[in-house]
Amino acid sequence: MKKLLSLAALAALVWGVAGSAQAVNFSAAVGETSQSDLTLRLGAGFDWDKNWWQSSVGHLTGYWDAGYTYWGAGSRAGGRHSLSFAPVFVYQFNGDSVQPFIEAGIGVAGFTGSEVGDHDLGSAFAFEDRIGVGVKFGGGQALGVRAIHYSNAGMAEPNEGIESYSLFYSLPL
Repeated sequence: MKKLLSLAALAALVWGVAGSAQAVNFSAAVGETSQSDLTLRLGAGFDWDKNWWQSSVGHLTGYWDAGYTYWGAGSRAGGRHSLSFAPVFVYQFNGDSVQPFIEAGIGVAGFTGSEVGDHDLGSAFAFEDRIGVGVKFGGGQALGVRAIHYSNAGMAEPNEGIESYSLFYSLPL
């Protein structure tokens, strides 16, 4: 029950912060962990609607990302779930119909248990570090690849961490 309340509190925080943002993008990703276990992720991105360092090459922007991830099989603990929330910085290159981008962010996540797949995270709370690349098409749709690492940053032992490497697609709502 305590874990469920923690996940509910994280979801409420995500909804409250994200509700003040401008445009919303829905995303879906399919990937695998470093042990080849399936990951499925649904996300909502809330654009900051700000641009910095504009040049002839591109500009820096970003979004708030709220996500749900299903973690597949594993000998210890398959079928886990997590909710995450992260600010994500995006460098978007200029282009007419196709705009390449690079993204990076650090956020927080709550898991339904401290063991996920074949890894012991040491706690159900983790930090989420991400890096990704992709292309944005006309109409705001995007396609890319992303690597996301989860660990508790040494706040609990063990701290084995886990990664998800995925292909994602997003579209504006």
